[in-house]
Amino acid sequence: MTGSPAVPDDVAPRQRPGFVAFVAHIPATISLIGIILASGIIWGGLWSPFEQSPTFDVVAYGLPALEAGRWWTPVTGTFFVVLPWVYVPTILSFAGMAYLEWRRGWRVALAYFTIGQLFAVLASSLLFLVLARLPWNWAITEAAALDVGASGGTMACLAAAIGLLRQPWRVRAWLVLLAFVGIAVLYWGELADVEHLLAVVLVLSVDRSLKVRRTTVREQRLLAVVGITFLVALEIVTLLVPTDGMFGPTEPADGGFVDVAIDLLVLILIGRGLLRGRRWAWIISLILAAINLLSGIVVVIFIVLVSESVVEGTLDSETELAVASSVLWTAFAIYLLRVGGAFRSRRKSPLGDQPTPALSEVKEALHSHGGGTLSWMSTWDGNEYARVGDSILTYQRRNGVALVLADPIGPAGSRAKAVTDFISMAEDAGLVPCFFSSDEETKKAVPPTWRSIVVADDTIVDLEGLAFTGKRWSSVRTSLNRAGRENMTFRMTTLGEETWGVRQQLRAISEMWVGDKGLPEMGFTLGTLDEAADPEVRLALALSPEGDVDGFLSWLPVYGADGQARGWTLDLMRRRDGGFAPVMEFLIGSSAKLFSEEGAQIMSLSGAPLAHDYPADAGMIAALSKKLADALEPVYGFASLHRFKQKFHPRYETMYLLFRDEADLTRVGGALTRAFLPDATVRQFAGAGFELLRGEKD
Repeated sequence: MTGSPAVPDDVAPRQRPGFVAFVAHIPATISLIGIILASGIIWGGLWSPFEQSPTFDVVAYGLPALEAGRWWTPVTGTFFVVLPWVYVPTILSFAGMAYLEWRRGWRVALAYFTIGQLFAVLASSLLFLVLARLPWNWAITEAAALDVGASGGTMACLAAAIGLLRQPWRVRAWLVLLAFVGIAVLYWGELADVEHLLAVVLVLSVDRSLKVRRTTVREQRLLAVVGITFLVALEIVTLLVPTDGMFGPTEPADGGFVDVAIDLLVLILIGRGLLRGRRWAWIISLILAAINLLSGIVVVIFIVLVSESVVEGTLDSETELAVASSVLWTAFAIYLLRVGGAFRSRRKSPLGDQPTPALSEVKEALHSHGGGTLSWMSTWDGNEYARVGDSILTYQRRNGVALVLADPIGPAGSRAKAVTDFISMAEDAGLVPCFFSSDEETKKAVPPTWRSIVVADDTIVDLEGLAFTGKRWSSVRTSLNRAGRENMTFRMTTLGEETWGVRQQLRAISEMWVGDKGLPEMGFTLGTLDEAADPEVRLALALSPEGDVDGFLSWLPVYGADGQARGWTLDLMRRRDGGFAPVMEFLIGSSAKLFSEEGAQIMSLSGAPLAHDYPADAGMIAALSKKLADALEPVYGFASLHRFKQKFHPRYETMYLLFRDEADLTRVGGALTRAFLPDATVRQFAGAGFELLRGEKD
């Protein structure tokens, strides 16, 4: 993957260990879990409620214990669990400490746990010592409560572990954790909930790894969607589950259904708009937040003027929920106002500087500045163009994704900036930016937090001094010699130069090839005869002695900065059933000889998708790629094609799929599917699926 933020050596991730090795690296975590389980066995907490045990008052912590002089309780209470079923979440809560210990070592993990636990217990006692002096029933009740458990320490470790995550998952995880502990206090508000909040806030103030202001426009929109979804979901939960938080107790299903139904309907309508950065969705969200805020204010005013019981009877709903909900909606409204600039995109807003480049300008840029082996595909139908500075980027809008093809076209010095500027433009327009089949230079230009997946290896044959001599070229020589014996003819031409009869043969061969696949011809980076009709695209024909076309190739020009074709890229490969057997070796070998004689530098046989040779430690991506390649092999034969190209002993240049993070992969996958198969029907996809299943059985 692309470069992640540098981390010091003491926090650098280690290689994935096996289970036994992993356990050996977390001795502090295992020891604490062992002590807690041993305490449960010795004092019977594993099978009976410990809070009913006489030992509970001796070891439990809280304000009453400290006021009674039981100073040891912040330590002893750590190793007990209040109820038998709570042992399961207690042990699971040590996952954050295990990860922290694996990354930072046992000393750091144990320090976070110890300090976090003691701070949570002592600070909550001090807090309730102050709040209990107020006429606040919740504070008075919790000030008299006792508790046991290690959750303050484990929450501190979890918060510290989140600080080690890469962006943008770090910000997302922090906000989820803060929302969880904040909502728990607001709606349920037990002593343990307050301890959790204090432990997390302590780590956050020390760690300082939550930097919301540095989030991208995309993150600001995503957080808005998550925020409003969370608020509506919370309203539904509080209608079904009793609460007893800071503002008092509530009963389940006690009114408010109409309000929640309205909020849920609005969420369905505006969620996608918020994710796309639409201004209208932002305005409706603010209005919804304002309504919830005003309802809370009205409830508070009437409680002061009349009484809570009268207000609840009149509104047929819980005033506690109305007040708590208004607090959260107020925070959400403040967030929306602060990130209002992220919601300015318009539907189908153009990307890049205006005017939008025309096809003639794209070709002129290719002639003037050159391009890569896939750059000529920018001239095909279905593409859009974005002018970014002195460069032009080719992209397609699919599934809400701005899917960029290959690399920017333009002066070499402007391409890196064009990449970063296009990313900002796409995000401002509410699109997911993504680069497909990009080279190393484009990979270096994207933000360091971006991810990458190898999608293919471009197979490059260097033509300078090419000679089919030696043992390794024996299969190619054999094909050329056999073609000579069977009087096969090679002709390099263009589609427009050929007769109507030849063109009809080419079309018939292509239609037969497509019919065998069960899916229409793929697009995006795979052309058809329509693209081969361009006069700058060359055709290599293999003609039998009778004048029949036994096979053909199409070659796309690869221009250099001098306006001359420095190479050619293979696109179409088609053969006639029953024709000359080694026709492809004959065509490619003959083309290579001709291009070499003409002075071309390279010949690209294009990349075979899903056929990359991953290193042994590539992990999940390699496994996923192999499974997908095995599944698609019966239909498209990518691996077979890759093996065929190895006969010409190419060198390999890696092509990447570049994307922001894993959260985009679902939409990117849908975009790529539609880019490659824009005209495929559901029936054709289903037919291809049966072919895949049949291939697996075979």
